[in-house]
Amino acid sequence: MTRLHFSMPVLENRQTRIDALSASDPIESGLRWTSARPNALVVACSDGRLQEATDAFLAREFKIIRYDRFYVPGGGGALASTGTDPVRAQQMCAECKYLVDLHAVRRVILLFHGPSAAGRIEAACADYRRKLPWANLAELRARQEADAADLLGRRREFAGEAGVLVYRCEVDSAGALTFVNLDPDSTLGSDGRPRGARR
Repeated sequence: MTRLHFSMPVLENRQTRIDALSASDPIESGLRWTSARPNALVVACSDGRLQEATDAFLAREFKIIRYDRFYVPGGGGALASTGTDPVRAQQMCAECKYLVDLHAVRRVILLFHGPSAAGRIEAACADYRRKLPWANLAELRARQEADAADLLGRRREFAGEAGVLVYRCEVDSAGALTFVNLDPDSTLGSDGRPRGARR
């Protein structure tokens, strides 16, 4: 496994106050729509605590700031038939493939998340805890790695001809985040070029 340590400040949840706006008050974004689609699709967990770190990792490692997003509980693991709900995994694969085909995606990045080997079980992906409630930290990590290998082996089912990269965002006991490459055959370095995208 290739380890890419990624320094991110530990972010605390903060309550923010949002002033109520009248339904008739339009809010301009200052941005412009473009017909050009991004060529990457990221399948990540809907856990909002990882969103900023995910965006920063993708920008730093792949120079990707615009990408299609498929956020679902379990992230890349939602496409794996681990646990007792294989129908959900089939549906998630079909949705992913639909997006790949519809948007002419050339690269799919599957993101898992959970504790590092020395991390705390509280950082485990809630979807994996739901699917494997009996599993300890080592078993959850091993299951994610097995799921990643399985998904790479059948990537055409959900990615078609697009290249596939697989990472896990690991949380250590202090809350620091590290993105780990879960593809043992990938030669992807940290220079941002997608050399390891498997076809």
